[in-house]
Amino acid sequence: MTIRLELSVERWPIAGTFTISRGSKTEAAVVLCTLTEDGHSGRGECVPYGRYGESLDSVCAEIESLRDALTNGITREDLQKLIGAGAARNAVDCALWDLEAKRSGTSARQIAGLPPLRDLTTAVTISFGDAHTMAASAMAFADRPLIKVKVGGENDAERIRAIARAAPASRIILDANEGWTDDNIVENMLAAAKAGVVLIEQPLLAGKDAILARIPHPVPICADESAHGTDDLHTLLGRYDSINIKLDKTGGLTEALRMQKRARELGFGIMVGCMVGTSLAMAPAVLLAQDADFVDLDGPLILKEDRRPGLVFEGSRVSPPKPALWG
Repeated sequence: MTIRLELSVERWPIAGTFTISRGSKTEAAVVLCTLTEDGHSGRGECVPYGRYGESLDSVCAEIESLRDALTNGITREDLQKLIGAGAARNAVDCALWDLEAKRSGTSARQIAGLPPLRDLTTAVTISFGDAHTMAASAMAFADRPLIKVKVGGENDAERIRAIARAAPASRIILDANEGWTDDNIVENMLAAAKAGVVLIEQPLLAGKDAILARIPHPVPICADESAHGTDDLHTLLGRYDSINIKLDKTGGLTEALRMQKRARELGFGIMVGCMVGTSLAMAPAVLLAQDADFVDLDGPLILKEDRRPGLVFEGSRVSPPKPALWG
């Protein structure tokens, strides 16, 4: 049998506005890829990201370029050679995982050779804003064990102090989204260390982070925009302590599992993160996050409404996906 491809663009409103140092958004625009073979369907969702030169049109075109190959029946390993890493490959790769699970009656977890899945504790995210507004948001999440805070502007030290006071029992991750500079990184890291911050994500522009090899790390530093696939890892040694693996960067679960294994061999800590998308985008990442030091899969919690059925969230706890959703 041949694989039939269906492609659609969906827009999911965000509850309010989601803001990082690069700008704000009020919806999650995602691409849904459905692959059908012999009465079984597998789905994958991706989020095109402008920072990486992606758009809805470019991602859809890249997936469409695979239509003939899919008709002829390609494997996940074939896919890795046909298109590069990124959102398009992620949607197709995850759909192939789901299709294989549905066809075989074997879970994606078993296909990947993973032990039984467990519930995970995910970070909850606070958007970028002024110190007072962010502290109020932190106070509302003060009972959550892990909070991720978007920073990357002027006076971040003030934001850091205000948030730490508002949520004293929570572990705090700072995500600067490349918004710090060589001139303020030391001051901001010292403020973070004093506030008990546990991790700082991507403080400097990817490719302009040489200073990280020369300055102390009073708080561990995690690569995000600098870390896309396995081949990037050797360039991060000595600059970063951890890496944030996102399926939309690696181009799917297949490469993400490889990257995670190699990162552990090289001594990196692991964060598993996400773009803002529905539970379908998070579901494969839950498998990857079983071996992660930090989990940031709260994308569906940022939306006004999630896909149904979706992942089950209870506070900061997220349960593994049911087969009706994915895998």
